[in-house]
Amino acid sequence: MTTPAIGAPIVQTTGGTLSGSTIEGIHAFKGIPYAAPATGTNRFMPPAPPEPWEGVREALAFGDMAPQSLPGAARSVTQQLDAATGDESENCLVLNVYTPALDGARPVMVWLHGGGFVSGSGGPAYDGSNLARRGDVVVVTLNHRLGALGYLHLGDIDPRFARSGNVGMLDIVAALEWVRDNAAAFGGDAGNVTIFGESGGGRKVASLMAMPPARGLFHKAIIESGPGMRVNDREYGTEFATAFLAELGVVPGDLSALQEMPLERILAAQFAVQRASPSALPGIRGGFRPVIDPEVLPAHPFLHGAPAQSAGIPLLIGFNRTEATLFLANDKEVYELDDDGLQRRTTKLFGERAAGILADMRAAYPDASPSDLYILIHTGSLRYPIDSIKLAETKAAGGGAPVFLYRFDWESTARYGRLRTPHALEIPFVFDQTDHPSWRGLTRATPEAAALAARVSATWAAFARTGEPNGGGLPHWDAFEPGGRRTMVIDNESHCESDPDGAERLVWERTYWG
Repeated sequence: MTTPAIGAPIVQTTGGTLSGSTIEGIHAFKGIPYAAPATGTNRFMPPAPPEPWEGVREALAFGDMAPQSLPGAARSVTQQLDAATGDESENCLVLNVYTPALDGARPVMVWLHGGGFVSGSGGPAYDGSNLARRGDVVVVTLNHRLGALGYLHLGDIDPRFARSGNVGMLDIVAALEWVRDNAAAFGGDAGNVTIFGESGGGRKVASLMAMPPARGLFHKAIIESGPGMRVNDREYGTEFATAFLAELGVVPGDLSALQEMPLERILAAQFAVQRASPSALPGIRGGFRPVIDPEVLPAHPFLHGAPAQSAGIPLLIGFNRTEATLFLANDKEVYELDDDGLQRRTTKLFGERAAGILADMRAAYPDASPSDLYILIHTGSLRYPIDSIKLAETKAAGGGAPVFLYRFDWESTARYGRLRTPHALEIPFVFDQTDHPSWRGLTRATPEAAALAARVSATWAAFARTGEPNGGGLPHWDAFEPGGRRTMVIDNESHCESDPDGAERLVWERTYWG
């Protein structure tokens, strides 16, 4: 405990007193524990309450990230984008708060980071200061358990570990409970909480919408390039966990050994089974991710209809025009394809279905070059566009609160102009930080990027305030309905239109939902 600096903002939370910092009118409190360290007997178990503290706790630095890499291994793409530079440990159940003032009752926006369910953090790249200032909202970012430590389904092997396959999601529930109990101390309204996330973070949002323990803890939801239609079924989760135990040499009757095992061994086994298991498409079962559980997550979030418990939750959802260019950034040949190269690569993606898909996409975009067409085909193969549309259709068909769909089209000139509108590009616009070191390479910190960021961040904040994304500077945004499929196309000159690229949509409907 420390003596706070003169003039430092002070708040009283359920755990104790915190001192933060103030920069350009925004109060920041970092590294706040919302649950106890998940070590020893807490490993693979639901989060336990944090220990309260005496005196004033300094909240000036980000806490540890969830364990996610092997010692000496290169950082993943997600970690690099997140500018995740801190230590990794099981003492990672921490959150950060950014607020314009400590009084009042502002909307609260809780960010869930990407990286699938295996990497990432709520660290520097998601500094909420500008969004808090722009929208007069309270922004919360957080870390939670990932990979095997957060999503290893042991419950059908040993009932003592019944919840182990979803403890990463239960961490987020614990963080939302902390927000409910402490929002007012930071000038926030616990009755107006929006959860928002990108990629894996979007899938976490979708899962929370179907989780009974999360009911009532949030009131609006935003899914960015992360349409989580389904999670792992129990059979697959058990199969994957069995392979994990075999890698460690642990027998099913001795799972307590996992709680005593050095963290490095757990991570080594995680990486080994991930390498042995083919990568799954977004939204499809595979690897470490939430699992069906009768108490925690009783059904796939949106596969067989929208979850009834979230019928009253307004939803904003969308995707980026060329999601695949993030993953193709180092593949120079993609931008020099001829027709033979296009056919060869499409066949590699789709096998015997390739000829039909290629013919349909050529018909949809007759003037596209082989490279342009392949980028659209590869993006379609990742399912971000079609599953976002299908999730919006499912939500709208269920009635209740409205859903709003977007397509982000702003093009980056990064990587010699090749990146276009890659996966994750919308994030610096949402956070109004196109000049932040983590994102400047993508946005080039141009005046036009800053101008669009002002409109996008204000629109996201408007949605958090009212449940409608109007009044933030973008043109009028109509609610999505299955018939018209009204979509906001976000660019320097944004506009709302019905079913943009409908011919392409039909290709992916036939491929994945036919």
